[in-house]
Order: sequence, then C-alpha cells, then structure tokens
Amino acid sequence: MSLGPLEIGLIILAILLLFGYKKLPDASRSLGRSMRIFKGEMKGMKDDDVRGKDEATTVRGQLSPAAPAPAPAAPDYEAEARAAEARAAEARARADAARPSAAPHSAAPHSAAPNSAAPLDGTR
Repeated sequence: MSLGPLEIGLIILAILLLFGYKKLPDASRSLGRSMRIFKGEMKGMKDDDVRGKDEATTVRGQLSPAAPAPAPAAPDYEAEARAAEARAAEARARADAARPSAAPHSAAPHSAAPNSAAPLDGTR
C-alpha cells in the first residue's frame, strides 16, 4: 500500500489547515533543529560505545581498589535553629528599644465606640 499524489495532497492540505501557512516555516525549522540535535546525540552515543569497547580491550592489569570517599558532613540543624532564634531575639530587642516608651502599645488599634460608627450602607 503506497501513498499516491491525491493522498499526499490531502495530507499537505490538512497540515496547512491545522497549522496555517504562517506557522509552517517556524514549525519546520524547529523540527529540523530537533532532528539535527537527535542525530548528533545518536552519533555521540555510538562514538562513546566504540571508544568504550576500545578502552575495555586495551586495559590490562589489575586495578587497585579506590579509597572510600569521605562522608559529607551532616548539617547541624539544631545549631542553625539556635542561631536563628538568637538573631530573632536581637531583632525583637532592637525593635522594642526603637519604640517610644511614653505610650504603651497594644496589639488592637484604638477605635471609637461601636454605636457611634456610621452604617456601611450609607444611611443614618
């Protein structure tokens, strides 16, 4: 079963309708780049395989065991937490010292009596 000129023409027409004539050059350029990259990677893998086989056949003798790598130092989370708490305490102390001590500060803002506020809908 082969594609005739009518089937090829219908496929091209369908592609033009799907993507539009403005996007086809960009799509084909992108497809070409992708194929070039893919071919380059495949060639690189073949070269690595050939090189690996050559190196495997030319290496003779006995290999000495590698020295074990030193274990990475475990982070000391408790010390970091203590240092962060100390920095936070210093920042709080500086903030408290910067506040004027004449007027006591409360967490709630000062507001008028609840009955004196105007209704939200604008009526009185």
